[in-house]
Amino acid sequence: MKKIIIASLFLLLVTQLPSYPVISRQLFAQDSVPLVKLSKQIIEAKTQDELTPLFIELKDLYFKDNKYSDFVEFLKSLSSKKSTLAPFTNYYIALSRYSQLKYLEESQNWDEYFANGNTYREEIIQSAEKTTEATKPEDLLHLYARLILWRFHFDQQDDFASAALSDLMNAVLDFSKETQDYQPIKEIADKLLAYGEKGKAKELYRTYVDKILQSSISNDRLKDTALGFYQERSLELAQLIYDAYIERMAKVYPKEKLIPILIDIARSFSYKDQDPKDTFYAEQVFGKIEELGPKDAFDEDLIYLRAFNLEKSKEYSKAKDLYIDLMQRYPKTSHAQEADFKIGMIYTYILGDLATGRSYFARLAQKETPSPQVVSSLYQLGLLSQWEQDYVKAKEYYRQLIEEAKSDFPETVTLVQERLREIEEVRPIDYNLKTFLDVSLKEEYAMFDMTKLDLRSSLYRAKKDETVEITSLPYTAESGCMQIELEYLWSGHTGTAKPSVGDATFSTTYIHPGTKEINLVVVSPAGVIDRNIDLVDVY
Repeated sequence: MKKIIIASLFLLLVTQLPSYPVISRQLFAQDSVPLVKLSKQIIEAKTQDELTPLFIELKDLYFKDNKYSDFVEFLKSLSSKKSTLAPFTNYYIALSRYSQLKYLEESQNWDEYFANGNTYREEIIQSAEKTTEATKPEDLLHLYARLILWRFHFDQQDDFASAALSDLMNAVLDFSKETQDYQPIKEIADKLLAYGEKGKAKELYRTYVDKILQSSISNDRLKDTALGFYQERSLELAQLIYDAYIERMAKVYPKEKLIPILIDIARSFSYKDQDPKDTFYAEQVFGKIEELGPKDAFDEDLIYLRAFNLEKSKEYSKAKDLYIDLMQRYPKTSHAQEADFKIGMIYTYILGDLATGRSYFARLAQKETPSPQVVSSLYQLGLLSQWEQDYVKAKEYYRQLIEEAKSDFPETVTLVQERLREIEEVRPIDYNLKTFLDVSLKEEYAMFDMTKLDLRSSLYRAKKDETVEITSLPYTAESGCMQIELEYLWSGHTGTAKPSVGDATFSTTYIHPGTKEINLVVVSPAGVIDRNIDLVDVY
């Protein structure tokens, strides 16, 4: 009965509106009534402002079921009834065919893709160009048609992509001069960023921010806008707005009121495993605090936060200096042993200053109560002695470690037992580990400065038994069409995993707390590419 009523209503509307476009059979049962209603509203609309939401609604009606060809058929019929609709119908034909090609690729419908793909591509170009020719720079349709053309040529990787990008950028800048509607500027910037055009995106984000600032927005509203983009993880945009906010507040606030604002912003962007972060921007804000405030503007927690943030930015030398400052100003800090151990690791394996690094390990080794850092320092002292072939001293440190660790630190004890067997059996240190020690500590390998190998962990504050992903990215010279076969020499505290020489990445877990060092040397047939080290804190 319900179907009969809908069909009757549809026939009644069609007979009353004979000039409206043909509605495809596929949509007849479900959407005939809203389609006829939309057709009536579109044909009767008098301005572009009226047409824009109607066409969006029309597009959604077809796109929700991937009825792209039906939509194109409907648009062509609609355009034939009212020629002034051509800019809209042409734009949505281009959008529909572009979306259709994407859908065919994703659904792997290769029969239609190869049979009709070229036809669809021609429709995209012709329809989008017709829209740009029939519209002005201040028109949204002009802007979005330029966007489709650029995305299409970018996807095709053809010779027109660069020109299409230039046309798009010019269109956005022209649009920004003629309108107060700045939201489309952000939409285009977001799309550019998603396509890897970071520089162009930032340029448009700046234009977007300028439009916001020209709108006489209040300081509180500006701050809320920046926070909103931060929460959306639009960090580039959040930073630009925060910069404008900081510049405003610096003009009206004394230093003592501005510093807490900067501290809050720096905390937001500092390294965290899960939340949005940008360690480099956080350090930039920390630098502003340092310029403005007395030394006591940085309390114990803030010094540690800044040091940890620099450590995760791989700015190890600066991080080391701040950990030292933390220890000097707050010798009883709860971060004392972690800071001492990391200072020792940075001096030894990153700066190649073995003597200074060893002094920090020795200071920790003298602690009466064993802790993860005390045990790890004893291991490092033993390892360095073994590498120097002072086997008597090495065995003393290793046996002290086993005695103090008892059953509390099985991961490190296992490593020590391996080292002791090497000494007792008169064998060299494990090849991967010895290679790392040699490349890090011998003067002849000083050219390997960790710039040609990136090493990252998915978590830097991991819980016990929590999965951690370790990834590496070596930067190799061009080798034509030949793929270089690399070896990945992993060592250190790799947890429950035993990565092989063919593993550029691996997953692991840790069973006891402490700062875990992951060492890597990457080797090609021509020799060592570089080495690196990463530090993961387990709680």
